[in-house]
Amino acid sequence: MSQAVQLLWDNRMTGYDFGSWHPMKPIRLQLTIDLIRAYGLDAGDGLDIVAPTVASDEQLRLVHTADYIAAVRAAAADPACADVSCGLGTDDTPAFRNMHEVSALIAGGSLAAADAVWRGEAPHAVNFAGGLHHAMPGAAAGFCVYNDAALAVARLLELGAERVVYVDIDVHHGDGVQTAFWNDPRVLTISLHESPRFLYPGTGFPDETGGPDAEGYAVNVALPPGVADAKWLRAFDAVVPPLVEAFRPQAMVTQHGADTHVEDPLAHLALTVDAQRLAAVALHGLAHRYCDGRWIATGGGGYAATDVVPRTWTHLVAEAAHAPIDPESELPFEWREQVRIMTGDQGPYRMTDGGTPSFRPFSAGYDPADRLDQAVLATRRAVFPAHGIEPLYDL
Repeated sequence: MSQAVQLLWDNRMTGYDFGSWHPMKPIRLQLTIDLIRAYGLDAGDGLDIVAPTVASDEQLRLVHTADYIAAVRAAAADPACADVSCGLGTDDTPAFRNMHEVSALIAGGSLAAADAVWRGEAPHAVNFAGGLHHAMPGAAAGFCVYNDAALAVARLLELGAERVVYVDIDVHHGDGVQTAFWNDPRVLTISLHESPRFLYPGTGFPDETGGPDAEGYAVNVALPPGVADAKWLRAFDAVVPPLVEAFRPQAMVTQHGADTHVEDPLAHLALTVDAQRLAAVALHGLAHRYCDGRWIATGGGGYAATDVVPRTWTHLVAEAAHAPIDPESELPFEWREQVRIMTGDQGPYRMTDGGTPSFRPFSAGYDPADRLDQAVLATRRAVFPAHGIEPLYDL
């Protein structure tokens, strides 16, 4: 096996562009790849940048219906004819020319990542342009056209994986991936997100636990608004590692939406880049501990496009490449100048927000008056017994 981690990237991915008014700005992708290069991550032996191919219709049908793919193609040819019943041409997911081609290219990146990792061509693979987790089998939703994360999981199953874990740390519920594998016990989906009582898409309650053949294989941690580093990390630690250990997956797919950040304009959690980096570190460790290192990481949401997303995903790529960046390091001058020229903003100065995230583990005690602990316990009670774990086993 090559020891180089694959980064799936093609400049054409920045063509995933809903318009200048839309919060999902392509500049977040451009600034991320430029920061990765400014740090020289692509210059060493630990990272190979690989251009993926556009996913074929046959590959897309691993998750999406033929009718939906045809509708995306039609909308890409003439955005004025977008089929709103398929979620296309809406305010959330407007149609644009070449929408099929660029969306299928991003999907192709996550499919290629799954191939490389499962076949032993790379220990890990990252597609930060991906993580479009809201797309449903027959509809676009929430800025997402093709669900590349679900496609990566489906491809791993097609290649012979018997157990795949999907962990989603975006601020929004990973509803599209959950839907794709709702009744499939080969896939454990875990989503930590802001409570659907307050945020799109309105799903992801603890009692959503899977279909009749997969009870307990959909896991949802619905976090109260305002949760910051220490409590978020406490929730992650209380749910994700015990379930991954019990499930014993052969591969891991993760979604790293950066919209949990305190500066994100579309949500209400309060994480720092430092906690987001520690989450990547934890997931990397779980991949090595339980999956023989087989790890496919994607991007996702994130709408503080200059200050947050490039730093978070550069940390992710550096962690995957076993070349972590010192959070105290000053961002390269040439990158900061690029931000100033492109946006008129000063941009961030260091790879840290100054946070020193630490947390009190759930095993140290449960506070029945704390809303975070209530949310965690609700999830553990809903799904832990299906995996042979006592919900209160370590309290």
